[in-house]
Amino acid sequence: MKNILITGMSRGIGRATALACAARGAGLGLLGRPSEKQRESADLCLKAGAKRVLSLAADATQVAQLERAAGEFLDAFGAPDAVIHSAGIAVRSSIEATSVASWQEQLQINLSAPFVLTRALLPAMRARGAGRIVFVGSISSTLGTANLAGYCASKWGLIGLMKSLAAELTDSGLMTCAVLPGSVDTEMLVGSGFPPRMSAEQVAQTLVHYAFDAPLAHNGGCIEMFGT
Repeated sequence: MKNILITGMSRGIGRATALACAARGAGLGLLGRPSEKQRESADLCLKAGAKRVLSLAADATQVAQLERAAGEFLDAFGAPDAVIHSAGIAVRSSIEATSVASWQEQLQINLSAPFVLTRALLPAMRARGAGRIVFVGSISSTLGTANLAGYCASKWGLIGLMKSLAAELTDSGLMTCAVLPGSVDTEMLVGSGFPPRMSAEQVAQTLVHYAFDAPLAHNGGCIEMFGT
């Protein structure tokens, strides 16, 4: 049985990914702020075939909460077979209209939280000599978009984090990569002006491939998804 930690599983890509992992009989740690949607995701995963589901309560802007949740996962499952960093937010506003608080929140959730969780889980994964860390980036990890400076900056930074981690994981038995979807049919796309080009389930299928099956030679890879 594979044991997977997934963030942002209350909706969209994160929930679709959790369900896809559940269908493969994984044990799941679902990390996010406690909510009815989180509880619903846990129930759906059990019905979909997950061997075990552990809901981990953490605010992605709070380092201590993230570290505690990582410790709870390690106590329950041991070193994860895969970590899928799916949580993210996007706030649409011009640079002049973007508050410092909004800027910082986007960087905390989209960039700092994956760093904190990876740092907390990596020693156990290294000790076992196996595991995969998959980041959900975006086409916005490669370009700039008007009124999305905070989101784009955080997603560009996420690729820098992943690439540096990949270099550190050489010959370790671990691998990391990032999946960069374009316009996905989720709540986050609403109001963007872009039509959906793919479903959350299609992105989830890709994430599960890299979390479960892809060769370790994909270490450091960025997998772009432009849609149809």
